[in-house]
Amino acid sequence: MFVARLVDCALRKAVALGIVGLLVTASYAQNATPQSAQAGMPPLTPLTQSPAPQHNAHLYSDQDYSKPKSPFPGVLAPYTSRSVPAPNLSNSARTDQLFRDGKMYLSINDAVAMALENNLDIVLQRYNLSIADTDLLRTKSGAVALGVNANIVQGTPGGATGATSVGGTGSSATGATGTGAGGTQLGTGGAGAGALGIVTSTLGAGPLIDSFDPTLTGNIQGERATTSQSNIIFTGTPTLVQNTNLYDFGYTQGFSTGTLMTVGFNNNRITTNSLFSLVSPALNPSFRFQLRQHLLQGFGFDPNLRYIRIARNNREIEDVVFRQQIIQTVSQVENIYWDLVTAYEAVKVNERALQLAEKTLSDDQEQIRIGTLAPITLLQAQSGVATAKQNLIGAQSNLQLEQLLMKNAITKNMGDPMLAVAPVIPTDTLRFNEQYEVRPVEDLIQEALQARPEIAVARINLTNLEISRKSLKNALRPTLDLYAFYGASSLAGDQNPGFPDCGPGGIPGQNCLPPGTIPRSGYPNAFHDLFNSSAPDKGVGVNLNIPLRNRAAQSEQVRSQLEYRQSQVALQQTENQISLQVRNAQFTMQQNYAALQAAIAGRDYAKESLAAEQKKFGYGASTPTLVLQASSNLTQSESNVLNAAANYEKSKVQLDLYTAETLSKLGIDLSDAEAGQVKHAPAVKGVVPANVQELTSPTPPYVPPPSAQPQGATPPPPGQGEAEPHR
Repeated sequence: MFVARLVDCALRKAVALGIVGLLVTASYAQNATPQSAQAGMPPLTPLTQSPAPQHNAHLYSDQDYSKPKSPFPGVLAPYTSRSVPAPNLSNSARTDQLFRDGKMYLSINDAVAMALENNLDIVLQRYNLSIADTDLLRTKSGAVALGVNANIVQGTPGGATGATSVGGTGSSATGATGTGAGGTQLGTGGAGAGALGIVTSTLGAGPLIDSFDPTLTGNIQGERATTSQSNIIFTGTPTLVQNTNLYDFGYTQGFSTGTLMTVGFNNNRITTNSLFSLVSPALNPSFRFQLRQHLLQGFGFDPNLRYIRIARNNREIEDVVFRQQIIQTVSQVENIYWDLVTAYEAVKVNERALQLAEKTLSDDQEQIRIGTLAPITLLQAQSGVATAKQNLIGAQSNLQLEQLLMKNAITKNMGDPMLAVAPVIPTDTLRFNEQYEVRPVEDLIQEALQARPEIAVARINLTNLEISRKSLKNALRPTLDLYAFYGASSLAGDQNPGFPDCGPGGIPGQNCLPPGTIPRSGYPNAFHDLFNSSAPDKGVGVNLNIPLRNRAAQSEQVRSQLEYRQSQVALQQTENQISLQVRNAQFTMQQNYAALQAAIAGRDYAKESLAAEQKKFGYGASTPTLVLQASSNLTQSESNVLNAAANYEKSKVQLDLYTAETLSKLGIDLSDAEAGQVKHAPAVKGVVPANVQELTSPTPPYVPPPSAQPQGATPPPPGQGEAEPHR
């Protein structure tokens, strides 16, 4: 007996120490990223330029949704809802700073800063950062992730760029590919998802995971039962009346090692009128502590931490996608700005064309009046005026549209009547004499492959698929669980007053008990007896489950391998596409620069041709038709210069987009973009300040240059006479 007591005591101590060690180890594993988490996975090439920022929740939200509410000191905090603030749809204070005299004066740096603060595409993308945080919180409990959206938001019209969505295949699947702006959709671990043939249906699949959140259960019940008896052999009474009170409690928690701990504590209090119950009321408490450990399927950190690791990778993907969103939106706003500048210049060109057409009509009318020109030629001049008016109206309408597109891109709403009708005046303009610098295309490709967010996203997706691949390999194993338990029970109460007293012929302890034979005892006595090994309950066992053909697990395991290989091919395809995009962007920039130089030369030639034709017309050596034709050629050549300059500027924006150099070249701080408050002003290099007064003032009447005036003509007033686009 003494040896047995020693063995029981040693067993209890060993179990207690094992529980403590298990809790410490498993809790650390659940709350820290194991060093082995990325073991055996393909290395990620770091982003050498403008890397994704480390997560800093306070930048875009007052709350960190990746962390739960603490139950200390408020124990009810985990059961109360969190309030997410309503979106701030008011324009930033920077908007008011740009207004003067009812007009918005906007530089390209202001446009970029305004977009970082107000553009709704960026505002929508900020929410995805917090949505990814909620997935991280969810998976820490052992639950499956709901998924995140790894696509950039493209809801701003105008200024189209050639960028594709992150991943290079039109969409990216991470966890579950979300749809819409918010981007949450159930699908991790079994629902097919993908784009253009890329399938990720086994992402997150694997053995079932126990809940890492402790669960406390309780059952309190009171029952009064009156039961008629068919015989009195077992109860000694024809009607059994029994009151039963239950006070049962349980505690369950899973751990990332594949361990499940359960503790049950039961209490019964039974009062009965049965004559053969020794104790009434009877107190019967019991407990059982049990540990279950997966030995094959579900064993170890890899299958049990897969949801957490995937959620952390998805959170990193959201940082990368947010960076891509900023690059995309800033590039789009730059293009809209240059479209706006071009629209203003186009209005000026068409105003000058109309002035020239009206002057030609006036000259023809004078020639007809003095009889030196046939009246039929007047129709041609009138047609030229009508065409010039039509072109001017089209240019003015396009300018109004570009102003609306710009205001839409850099504000959250245009509900303010003043903002809705205010014209946008660009204070920067295009350059026509920029020196072209040729950069080696191979250097540009290498920079793009290092910095493009699509590459980082594709590699993180490969890491997620590798996590799933390991988990499904583990799921091929049979289920073998080892379990051990230790418990005890006890009994306390008062001697049943209805139990037969020993009279003549009674045998004490068999069919009767003298009063006071069973000493009175209560719950403290019963609770004490639970832990003195007077009535222990202990044991060990194994559960084995062997699927004899295991076809479902085989299918999922090989499918995960195929999806992983397919994604490797997709990564190579993305790299090829990026290389092609960079080469094409550089070719386009070279061609646009050459087109700009040709357009400038053509404009200069058209200007001289018009001056010569006007001079000949003044001496009677030309006709109005030739003058109008030369005027039309000058108008067209000026438009060609404007379009070529805008195309060249956009091609530079496009090249920066494809090489992911937009943020570094403009000096954009991603933390400002996440916070929605720009503290470090962007700086677009090489812009030329515009002559705002000339841009917004009416076009003066056209006066031919001195070389085109006949002898004795009055020279033009200062500042007038050269039909040249504003620079």
